[in-house]
Amino acid sequence: MKNLSDIRTLLLCLVVLSPLGSTLAAEPGQDLSQIAPRAPRPPEDAEQLERRLSSVDKLIEKSSAARQVDAGGNAQAQELRSQARALRVQAVATFTAGNLVEASRQLDQAAKKMFEAARLAAPEQLGGDKKKRDFASRLESVKALLAAQKRISAEKKLGAEGIAATTKLEAQMQEATVLADAGKLDQGRALLDQVYFTTKVVIEGLREGDTLVRSLEFASKEDEYLYEVDRNDTHKMLVKVLLDEKRAANASLEGVVKIYLDRAANLRDQAEVLAGKKEFEAAIKFLESSTRELVRAIRGAGVYIPT
Repeated sequence: MKNLSDIRTLLLCLVVLSPLGSTLAAEPGQDLSQIAPRAPRPPEDAEQLERRLSSVDKLIEKSSAARQVDAGGNAQAQELRSQARALRVQAVATFTAGNLVEASRQLDQAAKKMFEAARLAAPEQLGGDKKKRDFASRLESVKALLAAQKRISAEKKLGAEGIAATTKLEAQMQEATVLADAGKLDQGRALLDQVYFTTKVVIEGLREGDTLVRSLEFASKEDEYLYEVDRNDTHKMLVKVLLDEKRAANASLEGVVKIYLDRAANLRDQAEVLAGKKEFEAAIKFLESSTRELVRAIRGAGVYIPT
């Protein structure tokens, strides 16, 4: 199967194939062999049963489940598919003999066997789906970090040097994506993680010079305020990309980080109120304090970045 949604689609197909959806239904990840009938369904007429004979035949012979069993090389899955075929053949004979109730039961069993075969043939693919989701999540984090690096490099006026560093990391990110697209998810993820942590180190190194920022000359206090807004935004982004996973996995850490973030948000709000009154000098001080709280949040989670 192409992905987990294929299994869900097949499950939906089975509900559709069984009138009123009463025979089989499953939650994602549930062992299909353990599904119990929900309730007896009304008897099918000959026309309904004939349509279902055709549908189950397609499920066994032409569906993505069938292709997965063909490609998977799982002997047990192939045996279950053979049993499904045999049950469908029996259902045709029983239908021809006029026993619609028994033919319907045999079709139910045939479809169930085929779904069990698909489940057995797919576990490696399902594991691959999780790796793909994890890769995509990490890729978004890397993109966010690289955007932050570009912004900070511009702040520092690094010019060609900053562009070269970003270009190299972006090339590695692209290489990781190519590997993932080629099915080499483990190799792609390893390279992507390397880009992730390298970019973090680069950002930390760039921020080490922030104590010299005050030597910059601004045309006005409003320009300086806008600079501090951008710097505060950058640190808020760093909190997200550096701490989201840690916070999700550790409730006590989340409590500590939230204290700092609440303080930072409060100080940022006060800065914006003052800026609205054109009191930029005072607003700058509140923004600087807000950014320091964000730095403390990151350090409190065990990730060192300079102030």
